[in-house]
Amino acid sequence: MRNATYFKIYSAFSIVYLLILFLGYENLDLFLKPLLIPLLSFGIYFYRNFPTKNILLLALLFSWVGDVILLFTDLGEIYFILGLVSFLISHITYCVLFNKQNKGEIKRNLVLFGIGSVFIALYLIGMLSVLLPSLGDLKIPVMVYATVISIMLLFAYNGYLIWAKPGNLYVFSGAIVFVISDSILAVNKFYTPVEKSSFFIMLTYLVAQYLIVIGILKLNPKKA
Repeated sequence: MRNATYFKIYSAFSIVYLLILFLGYENLDLFLKPLLIPLLSFGIYFYRNFPTKNILLLALLFSWVGDVILLFTDLGEIYFILGLVSFLISHITYCVLFNKQNKGEIKRNLVLFGIGSVFIALYLIGMLSVLLPSLGDLKIPVMVYATVISIMLLFAYNGYLIWAKPGNLYVFSGAIVFVISDSILAVNKFYTPVEKSSFFIMLTYLVAQYLIVIGILKLNPKKA
């Protein structure tokens, strides 16, 4: 299948890209990074139609725009803010996607949902407590972004409780890894430098996007 070929190319290209980052050739970012998410998107585009296909592609489009904009953060803080806005829209789109995804036949366990919600709230509070003293003029944008990505994680967790396996696990794992990626980025930029930060940010980011995409496709299998 053509879409499977694009996923294999995405995986192989991601490994090469990550190796280049790990070896310290971050100056090649400008040429390599913009190619990654389009490869993943082609895999979805050539997949059969399903109800949330366009929403998934839209989320990846804004992620790609954010990737490109963040390549120019050295030119000014405005590029970081614009990149933040683009990823903010991407996460909101993921929230819409998870909400519109078919509900499946599993009944939500309200106790587990409550426990998970508390842990996600604790993450949000803890992360903001660490970052707020050093955010300066970016307090409001970062607070909004952290809140939205936490809500995205909550939507994914809700899906984990009600969607069919194994798609539910893929999507929820992807959302967790996405939060880890953004957390590394935030800590590195606002709190303390993280060694090999670019490598770890992109490793978790690329894995997260892949897991979410594969999870959504597994939740929309070919009908018999």
